[in-house]
Amino acid sequence: MAGESATLRLPAFFKISSLSRMRRREAIAGYLWISPWIIGFLVFVLGPMLMSAFLSFNNYTIVDRKWIGIANYVRAFTGDDLFWLSLSKTLIYAGIMVPSSLIISLTCALLLNQGLRLTAIYRTLFFLPSLTPAVAMALLWVWFFQPQFGPLNYLLGLVGIPGPSWLGDARWAMVALVIMALWGTAGGATMVIFLAGLQGIPEELYDAAKIDGANRWQKFAFVTIPALSPTIFFNLVLGIIGALKVFTPAYIATDGGPAYATWFYVLHLYYNGFRYFEMGYASALAWLFFAVVLIFTYIQFRWAGRWVYYEGELRE
Repeated sequence: MAGESATLRLPAFFKISSLSRMRRREAIAGYLWISPWIIGFLVFVLGPMLMSAFLSFNNYTIVDRKWIGIANYVRAFTGDDLFWLSLSKTLIYAGIMVPSSLIISLTCALLLNQGLRLTAIYRTLFFLPSLTPAVAMALLWVWFFQPQFGPLNYLLGLVGIPGPSWLGDARWAMVALVIMALWGTAGGATMVIFLAGLQGIPEELYDAAKIDGANRWQKFAFVTIPALSPTIFFNLVLGIIGALKVFTPAYIATDGGPAYATWFYVLHLYYNGFRYFEMGYASALAWLFFAVVLIFTYIQFRWAGRWVYYEGELRE
């Protein structure tokens, strides 16, 4: 009986052993397939991040390095007036850019979701500006905002409105950069994500609202917006991160001017690192920027529970 019992157990043991070997081979194969990404992450992302964290505690100027502890962070808060200026300008830009981008992108998505003829062509035309390289877009808008012979001031002159200097005027430079950014982003990925979210809203929610006597505005306010809230939240998080790290338009179009009107945080970081070669201080600025982005993202996730609704909650 003991022999028979042992004989009966052998197949199960061999099956488990064979299964474990198969899973082990699959795991090894999986790691081999993703190894290029892992190596790239370690070499080009994690490695530079750790090096940057180390350099932030040093006075590093390419040719010399000296450990100074938290002096770089103290300098940012107490000895660098442009730190607070750049942070405030960046927050102002994000405060204008993010809601404007969300509203315009959602409006475009709603218009393109009507099922009209030639919708595919309209979607392509809306999306094309986002494919323009950032530098080319900035140079194009520098010409467009040119106060003497630029097309914008020419059109304003036709209706009797004297055009401002735009990028040369401290009062209008920020507005000009926001317009420039909206042209490139409002019809881009944000709009596409909104469009996908609109097409994923269950039709029975609108049918139920129609039975209850809801008009078009009520359907939008009480069906579309709640059902689209996860998509709005996703675009909000990405939009704030993208607005906070604005760099190229200011660097190409205004170089932070005039009178520091567009002196954004990442531009300040770039100047300290690659113009003044204060790599240690620039590394400290980078980690402070990381902390700011992390705080904003954390606040958004904490706040999301109050207004983001998912499909199961909507059906309840």
